[in-house]
Amino acid sequence: MWSFEHEPDRSRLAERYTIEPDTPAECAAKLAFGRADIGLIPVAAHTSALSVIPGCTIASRDRVRSLILVVRHPDGIAGVRRVALDTSSRTTATYIRILFSRFWRTQPEFFPHAPDLDGMLREADAALLIGDPALLELEDREARERRTGERLLYLDLAHEWHTFTGTVWVSAFWAVRPEAIAASSIAPAQVVEDFQRSRDAGMAHVDDLAAEWAPRIAVPRSTIRTYLSENIWYVLDDACLAGLDLFYRYGVECGALHEAPTLRFL
Repeated sequence: MWSFEHEPDRSRLAERYTIEPDTPAECAAKLAFGRADIGLIPVAAHTSALSVIPGCTIASRDRVRSLILVVRHPDGIAGVRRVALDTSSRTTATYIRILFSRFWRTQPEFFPHAPDLDGMLREADAALLIGDPALLELEDREARERRTGERLLYLDLAHEWHTFTGTVWVSAFWAVRPEAIAASSIAPAQVVEDFQRSRDAGMAHVDDLAAEWAPRIAVPRSTIRTYLSENIWYVLDDACLAGLDLFYRYGVECGALHEAPTLRFL
């Protein structure tokens, strides 16, 4: 979103787009009900009725650090019977079901829980944490071990996916209601150019982004910079598409998704 939020491009883009910040899940809901025309949506929420802006994504080619499964059971994954799920991401919940069903070959019980590691592990053998709570727990990992004397297993889910499939973990992409673009005065090629240029500008301003976000969350600036520059991948390339193909296929096979949508590009 760099160019949409910073000059010299912000004013120019404001003539074409009205920006409404929201959660990815709510972005998908607004697209589904026609209350938005473009949205950054979780890949699990994509439908064949939408088009995808090519080249832009939120993905990870190995370790993502913001999606972790913390396991308390002494037998590790093999001993997990109950998993507490941070409910903030349907896509990650789908990935975790695929990993357990297809690769870890167990069928634990999943239940929603607020993203509080201690509270989750009081009720479950493992806890799924997403986003800032995951990053914060990784920052606190060594201190927690000193406080409690307990050594937990921390699994990076993007790394696990990459290890098993050899493909990229893809969390989200920009989806578009094609009828809205057709009814507007903006050419599809212009939309693609605007979003890809903003992606590139953001990648060129990682240090500035880290400086902006460090005061907003309790994570060191250096951690944010590493996360943005090394853990997240922003280009929807062939490796991402291969990962998406497996995600949709495996999601349907394990019952976590109703159908595998068609990917049509703007």
